[in-house]
Amino acid sequence: MKKIYVISAIVLMIIGLFVWRLYYLQLSTDRYKLNAINTSIKQEIIFPNRGDILDRNGVLLVSNSYNYEVDVVPAMITEEFDTAAFCEMAGIKVSDFHRRMKQIRQDKHYRGMAPYPLIKNISRENYARIQEQLYLYPSMSIVKRPERKYMVHSAGNILGYINEANEAYIKKDSTYYRPGDLVGIAGVEKSYEKELRGVKGVKNYVADRLMKSVGPYKEGEYDQAAKSGKTITLTIDYKLQEYAEKLLQNKRGAIVAIDPQTGEILAMASAPTVDPNLYLNSVTRNAILRDTVSMSNYDRASQGTYPPGSPFKMMTALAGLQMGTLDADSTRFTCKHGFRYGRMKIACHCGQYYRPISLRLAIAKSCNNYFSEAYRDIVQKYPNDYAKGVDEWKAIMNSFGLGTYLNNDLAVGSSGLIPSGKFYNKRFGEGKWTPYQMIFNAIGQGDITTSPLQMANFTAIIANKGSFYTPHIVKEIDGEPQSDERFSKIKKTLVDAKHFIPIMEGMAQVFTNGTARAYLSKDFTQAGKTGTAQNPHGQDHSLFTLIAPVEDPKIVVAVIVENGYWGARWAAPMSTLIAEKYLLDTIKRKHLETRMVNGSLEGEYRRQWVDYLKRKGWYVEPVKKDSLKKDSIESKQIAKRN
Repeated sequence: MKKIYVISAIVLMIIGLFVWRLYYLQLSTDRYKLNAINTSIKQEIIFPNRGDILDRNGVLLVSNSYNYEVDVVPAMITEEFDTAAFCEMAGIKVSDFHRRMKQIRQDKHYRGMAPYPLIKNISRENYARIQEQLYLYPSMSIVKRPERKYMVHSAGNILGYINEANEAYIKKDSTYYRPGDLVGIAGVEKSYEKELRGVKGVKNYVADRLMKSVGPYKEGEYDQAAKSGKTITLTIDYKLQEYAEKLLQNKRGAIVAIDPQTGEILAMASAPTVDPNLYLNSVTRNAILRDTVSMSNYDRASQGTYPPGSPFKMMTALAGLQMGTLDADSTRFTCKHGFRYGRMKIACHCGQYYRPISLRLAIAKSCNNYFSEAYRDIVQKYPNDYAKGVDEWKAIMNSFGLGTYLNNDLAVGSSGLIPSGKFYNKRFGEGKWTPYQMIFNAIGQGDITTSPLQMANFTAIIANKGSFYTPHIVKEIDGEPQSDERFSKIKKTLVDAKHFIPIMEGMAQVFTNGTARAYLSKDFTQAGKTGTAQNPHGQDHSLFTLIAPVEDPKIVVAVIVENGYWGARWAAPMSTLIAEKYLLDTIKRKHLETRMVNGSLEGEYRRQWVDYLKRKGWYVEPVKKDSLKKDSIESKQIAKRN
């Protein structure tokens, strides 16, 4: 019996050795793969044209050009490969060749038989020369790749850019992407990547041992033509977008314009602005991405969150009207130069002191006391449970898209903050707080933050008396209207339509009897609200929201200018100019336009940066030119004496 076991063990060992050797030869080495390659079927990937991007009027914003690259199959780089000769022919350094090959082999998803980009952005002259001699190097192939061509020099935050697919991209869709593929990284390029990228084609051919094609494989029966990406038509009016960016030059902030009847974003400018052409060069692209001072790559329109300031007073009023704690026709609130509670005071400059004030006039004059008292009543609607009042208020705010993501088709966005009862229970302790500890929420300060896009959206909802379409950036795909239900299905807020009437009337009075009367237009009616949001890091922010025309709203605008002092100084005139440009297709108030375009806040931003450096202890006093001149004169005098 023991002999049988020994013989069986020997037989099993021999079989195991054969299996291991077979595995090694077929799977662990490229020897037989390479032999097969010498007389095998070759595949060439045909890269499709990426889809064009147009504005709402058919203006071409983004198209394609081409570049060439040399791809390498790493497993075919054997000891016989003449690296020096290849590098001389290709016009690259030997050290660069070895460095790139090392990077390829260290790739997490490295496959020896897969082609990898070796030399990129080959000129047409070099392409012709390399193509003639490439047959000497079977491991190499030359590939034609489409690359982006921007037809405009603005709207970089909207359009975005493309770059090589990173590991996460490849892992997400490994059946399509491979190392070196260009994919959307930001903006519309990212959010509509699948529509824009197209479908790769495949060409099969029979190659001889020198890798020369000797004809198609089975007459092209298994070839697949590349399919170009789909054409994307944006909701953006490029002329309006360009104008918005012009108004914001030498400033930081955002302008968002929406068609309230459709939810289509007409303009979404973020400043400092970015020329999308700068993304095509790796040096300028990296400079933009690494800029932590002006942060031009940061989309302030959709990502930036700010205290909304006085425009939020309309939201406070709407919540009070819906919750039954506020009467639009009541004059029970009286402003005494502001709101007071104990030692706390919220100053007010409405000018309606010691006289009863109604809701409409409170909006027109921006009375801080009125809305502070209105918010206090909201929170204490349930005297024994303030958290319940806050949560009811929060639910109303959420129905306007505040404190939550808008679920739109933008690549980035912010939810902002609308605090809950739980939020304050955690901060102060359950049952240990009063409405006065968050009273600044009433006027869009305190814990409230919103993005400019959210501000434009709640203004559109006011224009529509409680209904809205989710703001979106794409109008058509390949000529077909946007069919996504997120943007074609109307939404309703928790506020009854009747409550929006006094709000609109008060906002109209802002231009006739209120804080923006200097910007009244003779050509169209307007309703709006100025705002000044306190900022602990410098001058206050300037804000404004606008609806025009009042009788049939066609555009709403939200503007924020960082460190712009107060609402009527920068944001209000910019808003009315945007409306004028869109509605009239011209600017009649040239003096106002000139003041906005030529105005600059760069000095304020420099002071702010210097203050930051001083707080960190990093500031170095610059050497004055007079001192340098004086030192130079003294040095010359000393030299003469010596």
